[in-house]
Amino acid sequence: MKNTKPMKLILMGIQGCGKSTQGNLLSKELHLPYLSSGHILREMAKEKTPLGRYIKETINSGILVSDKKMAVIMEEYLKRPEYANGWILDGFPRTVEQARDFPHIVDHVLYLHVSDKEALWRLSYRNDVVREDETLKAIRVRIELFHKVTEPVLTFYERKKKLLRIDGEQEIKKVNQSILKHLSK
Repeated sequence: MKNTKPMKLILMGIQGCGKSTQGNLLSKELHLPYLSSGHILREMAKEKTPLGRYIKETINSGILVSDKKMAVIMEEYLKRPEYANGWILDGFPRTVEQARDFPHIVDHVLYLHVSDKEALWRLSYRNDVVREDETLKAIRVRIELFHKVTEPVLTFYERKKKLLRIDGEQEIKKVNQSILKHLSK
């Protein structure tokens, strides 16, 4: 599926649902840049600045960066020329306040649904390098926060008729095919 018009997509789901896998696949297929808020935050956490230290302490404890700080960070990134013709955004917005304040018109919000048990299993058995922010305790806190704080964002986008629910427990190729089928409607 070749992207013929600027498209702005948001990927949502609990940690371990496959957002980065699908984001990278969709980026290639739709010729849209993929932007992960988690990657941005991890890069900023390496910086020896007050904001970098704040971000490092915050993400390592498993809690979310404040709405106001996230809004500033994301707006700065989305002003870059590579995002002028659309993007695939992973990990933002995470709260209803962030969604309400997000100035961009979003075409679709792709919710990759997996159970908590499946997400924990996937994260426990990854073959890649374990990050500091992926301790079992931090993962459990993040999953709880998803249910408490981010699930209402799904309702927010559902009311706007932007939400597409995708079964994220299928194999990677089937999840991708399901997304592309939904987007082509």
